[in-house]
Amino acid sequence: MGRLRRLLSGRRPGLVSLRTTFAVSFAAVTAAVTVLVGILSYSAAARLVRVDQQTVFDEVVQDLRDEVRQNRMTPGDFSSAAPGHDLVRPARTDVQVLGPDGRVADPGSPGLPVTGADVRIAAASLSGRVVEHKDVDVGDDVYRVATVSLGGGRGAVQVAQEFSDVEDLLRALQQRTLVLMAAVVTGAGLFGWWLARRITRRLVVLTDAAEDVARTRRLGIQVPVAGHDEVGRLGRAFDRMLGRLAQSEEDQRRLVQDAGHELRTPLTSLRTNISLLRRIDELPPKTREELVADLGQEARELTDLVNELVDLAAGQSDTEPPRRVDVADLAEEVAGHARRRSGRRIVLRASGDTTTDGRPGMLTRALSNLVENAVKFDQGGTAPIELVVAGPARPGTIRVEVLDRGPGITDNDLARVFDRFYRAADARSLPGSGLGLSIVREVALAHGGAPFAFRRDGGGTVIGFTVGGGIAGDER
Repeated sequence: MGRLRRLLSGRRPGLVSLRTTFAVSFAAVTAAVTVLVGILSYSAAARLVRVDQQTVFDEVVQDLRDEVRQNRMTPGDFSSAAPGHDLVRPARTDVQVLGPDGRVADPGSPGLPVTGADVRIAAASLSGRVVEHKDVDVGDDVYRVATVSLGGGRGAVQVAQEFSDVEDLLRALQQRTLVLMAAVVTGAGLFGWWLARRITRRLVVLTDAAEDVARTRRLGIQVPVAGHDEVGRLGRAFDRMLGRLAQSEEDQRRLVQDAGHELRTPLTSLRTNISLLRRIDELPPKTREELVADLGQEARELTDLVNELVDLAAGQSDTEPPRRVDVADLAEEVAGHARRRSGRRIVLRASGDTTTDGRPGMLTRALSNLVENAVKFDQGGTAPIELVVAGPARPGTIRVEVLDRGPGITDNDLARVFDRFYRAADARSLPGSGLGLSIVREVALAHGGAPFAFRRDGGGTVIGFTVGGGIAGDER
């Protein structure tokens, strides 16, 4: 029971619950996606900003080169005191003018450092020559500097773009991205926990029900699970499974009780006759013969009863694999066997498509019980016993009937003729256990059909069953 309880509950010491696993997995996947998207977004944004700033700076430098190449210009043309000839200065751009000797003629704001390369560019004879400096520290800021020669040794113009403020902007963007990612991951974890709790709530109900079954062995409990998703389907399947198990347990209990009741009568009679065997020498010869005949009859009835009980129990187990069978062929075999045993004329009439999915052994047993029942109750009859197998009104549905001209069945007995061990008052003197038609009912229900019985016009009885609607317990 302990092992069954662990298997049903799905919980083992040291293992994390499904709810926690689902929530952590949801948060982990969300975190991975968020981090990946955040990194890619930041990288793309930073690259676009840097490329944009570099493009603007390159355009300013190129415009300056074009201007000094096309015009003979001096440092004074770029002086801040001569705005009409001043260079167009975009935002965060600084301009500083160098004289022929490389000294600062018009300082920028802030002033830019001058290197030996800048001095050589100022003294260059060709106009438009450029030297660039990256990551130049000016005070607390970082600049990108380009020095363009005016030509003829007349000096140079330095153009600088502030770089540190862009990086500050990107760092702020990075921090905000990290904060947003953390918020998303936290929210995903909380949402995952809520979602896992909502999803697993019905699984917890199923687990509690399974544990209750394992603990109390009560199969008749109701599983309160709703919904149309996989969990709802699992709950309904589990509820149907418990219902079938409970019904099977009830059938077994009732079968044992009924069998015990029915076995007492032949066993009591056997014990009585066996006690008389001790005095067999004192009995007259005729009494001896009657005693031996009674013992043989009771032994046969007891054997038949045990065989039918075994057949009934085997039929409930559904161990025989279903396959495609022709009910008319099975009926022909049963009719032939009954003709040889009873000597009666048995007529088979088959019409339509009589093939269906079924268990041939169970169907043969049901057909045989119907024919034997008709032979038993129509002893001495001259009219043939009719066995009818009719094709389907819809695919897979077969109707089987056995018609006799016996004494018939009363209305009160028709309602109980398929009950286990039930025997009509006028049939109790005949051999039999009362299980034959009960087996027919079990076979019909197992094949998605139902038994039926009614009085025949002109005298006699019609007893049979239908087959169709699927095989109970067969998942296809």
